[in-house]
Amino acid sequence: MNSIIEGVVIGGAGGAIAGITIWIVKLIEKKSVEEIHKQRVYHWLKDYTSEDGEVFKSTRAIASWCNLTEDRVRYICSIDKRVFLSTREEEDMWSLYEREARSIYEKRGGIRV
Repeated sequence: MNSIIEGVVIGGAGGAIAGITIWIVKLIEKKSVEEIHKQRVYHWLKDYTSEDGEVFKSTRAIASWCNLTEDRVRYICSIDKRVFLSTREEEDMWSLYEREARSIYEKRGGIRV
């Protein structure tokens, strides 16, 4: 009877460890791919926009050049703190440049106490 209980406990612990390991690996994979896509979009925007010329690019243009879906570009641009959504009438336009400067505390993501 003792060996059966020990086997169940060992099997349960092994299964839990395997499940947690798989979850951690998937999380690392997701974050890595997300970071790669952020860099791809950021560098493309950096190369093809400027404060003097055309500042904003459409989601469709970014998706086409970066070989991502439009939904993926919207998501990546919305979570990347270096990319800003246009506040003009045209929708779905993104840029690296803001219309008005923010304080140093807002650029760093808020005041830390």
